[in-house]
Amino acid sequence: MDKGVYALILENPDCQVRIGALGAREFARGRHIYVGSARGSGGLIRVMRHIRLAQKRDRSPRWHIDHLLLSPRFTLAAAVTAATERDCECDLARALGRASVPDFGCSDCACSSHLFYRPGDPVPEILAAFRSLDLDARITSIKNEGGEGRV
Repeated sequence: MDKGVYALILENPDCQVRIGALGAREFARGRHIYVGSARGSGGLIRVMRHIRLAQKRDRSPRWHIDHLLLSPRFTLAAAVTAATERDCECDLARALGRASVPDFGCSDCACSSHLFYRPGDPVPEILAAFRSLDLDARITSIKNEGGEGRV
């Protein structure tokens, strides 16, 4: 099973969502990028779990990102993945940096966040961040049921 790192791209209107113990959070209209690690036993299969959760919305939330994937206000638009044995989730989060939702998805590291906001299309920036870490990114369009491609 390939292990790696990924970024989920979500689209949303202005809204408020309760994120477990973090409480209610305000989200500006636009795109949010969640950076995650897939270095556990399932590897990049974790991304498929996120996709299924966003499509079916049939489980209880386990992680911070689950609250957004389960919210009808958020749409999972795409996933960008890269197979790697390196522990580079935090490096990718730092490469994206800037506007973020404090304390989101980073309870197991020293980062200030793993969820970032962009008002427009973040794909070029995400791909550049993957490239800056020498990662071979693959993008899968979810929203329009597009296929998987190599970039």
